[in-house]
Amino acid sequence: MSIRRLKPMGLMQLLAPLLAVILAIVLALLAAWALITSAAAQIAHPIAEDSYVGADRLAKLVAGAKKEGSVAVYTSAAMDDMGAIVAAFEGKYGVKVRLWRGSSENIVQRAVTEARGGRFEADVMETGALAMESMRRERLFQEIKTPALSELLGAAIPPHREWIGTRANIFAAAYNTRLIKKDELPKSYGDLVDRRWKGKLGLEAEDSDWFGGVVTALGENKGLALFREIVAVNGLSVRKGHTLLANLVVSGEVPFALTTYAYKAEQLRRSGAPIDWLVLSPGVARFEGIGVARRTARPHAAILFFDFMLTDAQDILRERDFFPARADAKSLPLGADLHFLDPVKALDDSAKWSKYFREIVANPR
Repeated sequence: MSIRRLKPMGLMQLLAPLLAVILAIVLALLAAWALITSAAAQIAHPIAEDSYVGADRLAKLVAGAKKEGSVAVYTSAAMDDMGAIVAAFEGKYGVKVRLWRGSSENIVQRAVTEARGGRFEADVMETGALAMESMRRERLFQEIKTPALSELLGAAIPPHREWIGTRANIFAAAYNTRLIKKDELPKSYGDLVDRRWKGKLGLEAEDSDWFGGVVTALGENKGLALFREIVAVNGLSVRKGHTLLANLVVSGEVPFALTTYAYKAEQLRRSGAPIDWLVLSPGVARFEGIGVARRTARPHAAILFFDFMLTDAQDILRERDFFPARADAKSLPLGADLHFLDPVKALDDSAKWSKYFREIVANPR
């Protein structure tokens, strides 16, 4: 039997597997470099401290914003309210606003997730003070120097100035005027222990910050005991969403709601709906705020929208029954015993009040 001799392998045959591995590595590195380059192209450096100041500030912003073409805004405001502001902004400057709407919690989650993943989609964030403060701690905002601040309430301007209050949201007790008469209204939270309120009370499912503000003002031990008694005697219906809660008051499904937003109840009242509202003592309010993303890809459009919210939009907010941050825009409810939440302290204490809120109000055992 003859044995076939194998031919010696050529140099290229010997090196082919090694070359294939090297080529694969090179292609992978090129692909990664392309992704990094693409992402970097979307990321602007933080705006210089002395940028966009001076007499020609607005002209610079408008010119730059028109080149950028649009601004991406994450907001928790109701679409009809923000829609009125967007229409005015686009009509004045010809710059498109791309809105993404979600709850405060969803905005924080999305913005933080995107930033940690190297994506910077939003140019501006606009939502509640606690959510804004939470995103600030993630270093998502930058201070914007604007002359508009001189016209605002001092309480609307945090010391760090990385986000600014646009309007005060007042927690209001709203009631169905066909089911509850004015002379039957409670004068304080303590009156809600009366058994005539059994099955009539409701509140929003995420309002642990309101709960913390009320209980703190009442005195922690006294406040916690009071709400335990209210729930034990009369119960509390828990609903998700402040607009939904206000509409349930109108329908009569929730005759008396503890935590609607005053502006929404007033909008519905003005439309002829059977709803009215009052501020039970101690009253609680918090600011809604706006901030420019630290890594905005459209800085001119972002600052232009930021300024618009603190100037022209203040009148739009007033006309829509909000309580704007501009000092001369609209008075707070007369005679109301209002306590403004400190967003830093409220955020620090949020785990504590969320726990009490769940155990006592939202999911009592």
